[in-house]
Amino acid sequence: MHKLDLQNNSVPVYFIGIGGISMSGIAELFLDKGFKVSGSDLHESSVTKRLESLGIKVFYSQEAKNITADIGLVVYTAAIHADNPEFMEAKKLGIPMLERAECLGQIMSHYKNAVAVSGTHGKTTTTSMLSYVYLEAELDPTISVGGILSGIHGNIRLGKSENFIMEACEYADSFLHFTPTTAIVLNVEAEHLDFFGTLENERLSFTKFINLLPENGLLVANNEIEDIENLIQNKNIRVVYYGLKPINGREPDYTAKNITYNDFGFPSYELIVKGENKGLVELSVTGEHNVSNSLAVIAAALEPSSIYPEGIALEKIKQGIKKYTGTERRFQYKGERDGYTIVDDYAHHPTEIRATLEAAKRVKHNRLIVAFQPHLYSRTKTFLHEFATVLSMADIVVFAEIYAAREENHHDISSDNIREIMSENGQEAYFFKTFEEVENFLIHTCKPGDLLITMGAGDIVKVGENMLK
Repeated sequence: MHKLDLQNNSVPVYFIGIGGISMSGIAELFLDKGFKVSGSDLHESSVTKRLESLGIKVFYSQEAKNITADIGLVVYTAAIHADNPEFMEAKKLGIPMLERAECLGQIMSHYKNAVAVSGTHGKTTTTSMLSYVYLEAELDPTISVGGILSGIHGNIRLGKSENFIMEACEYADSFLHFTPTTAIVLNVEAEHLDFFGTLENERLSFTKFINLLPENGLLVANNEIEDIENLIQNKNIRVVYYGLKPINGREPDYTAKNITYNDFGFPSYELIVKGENKGLVELSVTGEHNVSNSLAVIAAALEPSSIYPEGIALEKIKQGIKKYTGTERRFQYKGERDGYTIVDDYAHHPTEIRATLEAAKRVKHNRLIVAFQPHLYSRTKTFLHEFATVLSMADIVVFAEIYAAREENHHDISSDNIREIMSENGQEAYFFKTFEEVENFLIHTCKPGDLLITMGAGDIVKVGENMLK
């Protein structure tokens, strides 16, 4: 693997797939360190426009001619295939290359306090919430998050301190390239089975991730992860558990008591740390799942670290958590039309959907209507019945066709397969092949007082946005 030298900024750096949410952030980091940066993407976007405004050259085609001999490093994503013209040309010219996660891991190694937030669900929210805590405490962190965070006006923040906060994705074992001093594990459930194959393989990857922690490094683990103790083979680290309930007689070190919700569905609770009541914590995001996420944040911030032997002040932690109001596409209020409310949410796994719909039920409304776009053929096939079950929490479900992303439909699967199961069970569900049909149906169906959620990891957000035009 190429050894990254952040001090030698005389060599140009090229990014294949620069418009990706993580890649764009890394590109900005290199630019901030004085490197000449360029890259390619297949389509213009708000992300690429921002990069261009910073002086980064973006090519909107991936051709061999874009790769010139003066380039000193090429960074690419795991989604780039070996037959990509730019990838092949870089190989031909012998230019040093790093996959995105490899690059991030080497950047992370330069920080004394590096916090990596992992888990099947909740990574973006938890990383963002923790970022707000560090910002409130004026600790000047560098931040890399998988969503647009209003507090930093993007997905990357370049700090000058020894603090690095990063969202750590498990797909393609990306997080195994990282070098955290603190690791958060939120949950481990069946996901990305197109890569892992089985849940057991996925659990093995999380064990390897935990093993990356150095001696006396900190693991913050959800007490409710099944057999979590079997994932922890690294015996030289500190482990603290958080969660909402005891498991097999083990009380979580960080837990919440007396959870209540206001009219907006925002929870508050009494924080219990190792049996001691630490007072009230208030959130400005919805859902019990965010109570759990906030406990992970509190544990990671309050526990002693390599450069904060006393931890971060609890009042600063509480203030940062309260100031966090969410990231884009996480139960994001989009607007109102004809007396009904439109919200957008990124949920695309049955567990995430359940959490979102449970949060929605605490928001004042008449009917709950969901416009859902499944993400990936493989995930839809794997969780076909689980999707049907959890979506039945809504009064009406409208399906758009599956967002394929990186896959081809070898599974002969459609969103309509979920609708069929729901209809057979007497639940009101519809399927339309085009967004235009979805929008027309919703416009004629939604009534004053309804809550409409556009949901999924694809481009279903466009449906709600078009309805508000």
